[in-house]
Amino acid sequence: MSRKCDLTGVGSIKGSHIWRSGKAKKKGGIGTHITAITKRRFFPNLQRVKAVVDGEVRYIRVTAKAIKQGLVTKAPKRRWSKNQPATATATAPTPAATA
Repeated sequence: MSRKCDLTGVGSIKGSHIWRSGKAKKKGGIGTHITAITKRRFFPNLQRVKAVVDGEVRYIRVTAKAIKQGLVTKAPKRRWSKNQPATATATAPTPAATA
């Protein structure tokens, strides 16, 4: 499973972790110096969300930013429990059937 947003396509970004040593000049030192640089990656804030996609309810991995922007239509809450089956809703009779 890739670390990529299903809606926006945002993925991980390369970067580096920089170690510095020494005292800053404005604090009375001779300045800070870089002692080591290591590669690292910045990952998107992915969340697993139950959403409506193409009329179906499914789980997708999207960034928190996409959720905040309203790009995700969340699935409706389930109103029935697992122990009892879902009941069919009664429909109103049609005018042709009553006449």
